[in-house]
Amino acid sequence: MNVILLLASFAIILAGALLFTNAIEWAGHRMNVGEGAVGSLLAAVGTAMPETLIPIVAIIGGIEGSDEVAVGAIVGAPFLLATIAMALVGLSALAYARRRPTGRKLDVHVETLDRDLLVFMAFFGLALLFGVVDLPAWAEVVAGIVFLLAYVVYVWLTLRGGGEVAEHHELDPLIMDRRKERHESPAPTGIIAIQALIGLGAMVGGAHLFVHELVEIADALGASAIVLSLILAPLATELPEKANSFFWVREGKDSLALGNITGAMVFQSMIPVFVGMVFIDWSLETNAVVSMLLGLAGGAVAYWALRLKGQFGALPVAIWFLLYASFIVFVTA
Repeated sequence: MNVILLLASFAIILAGALLFTNAIEWAGHRMNVGEGAVGSLLAAVGTAMPETLIPIVAIIGGIEGSDEVAVGAIVGAPFLLATIAMALVGLSALAYARRRPTGRKLDVHVETLDRDLLVFMAFFGLALLFGVVDLPAWAEVVAGIVFLLAYVVYVWLTLRGGGEVAEHHELDPLIMDRRKERHESPAPTGIIAIQALIGLGAMVGGAHLFVHELVEIADALGASAIVLSLILAPLATELPEKANSFFWVREGKDSLALGNITGAMVFQSMIPVFVGMVFIDWSLETNAVVSMLLGLAGGAVAYWALRLKGQFGALPVAIWFLLYASFIVFVTA
């Protein structure tokens, strides 16, 4: 029964994310910011919400073992992004090289991706350092606030630099807009707000169910909650949406595919870490440390791969899969 409820929590979280993200995109459109950098930031908040809510709900819930679930969700998402998600991009470029206009070469703005990867490695590395060094509680809180402010500065600099304007694309219909004339007129603000609140509520409820059932299953199996959280939370919340990058690369939308991943890596290395440092004891156990080290290695491989004449060849892809597989072997051995 616990497994069924856990699967149900995945479905609820993803359904809520779909409603919320769709509403956020329409909100950006109504504010005339959907096509530029601000719109991209709004979308990023929407897609990052599920994996950010899991640790928050775990901390607020106060269930025994929930802190482990929170830490697993916080450090597991960047690890998955820096390994499996990157591997999907490289695999897609290799698999569809003949149909792509640029073949195996990725058409991306390397300077932007370099910036994201360097910021990710710097702050994820600091998060690792602070997690293994015995800091007083006040120092952890201060460090967490610095992470939050650093992300605000990152966003400000991105906006000040203008950022690349996204290609125009037609919005998917607002899911809850059932008016007969919905194709002729913009979605009403009220319906957008209601859908966003329902989506947010579904994600919060699904996250609460996920944390509860994960702790129950861990107890039943005699396993560590953090191990299950490190593996299951990112797979449930990150991988489905980042799988879009596979198809974007196939269609030649390389900047969109990689920017989606590196932008999320920056967000995940700052905002959820801020939550962990401020609200729980940021002391990392071995499994979390190993996943973060492997995540940093995956980021370094991506930085190196961008210099291979713009190609994510077979070697980087193999390394990313190997990094993820090695963690699975480590925690199950």
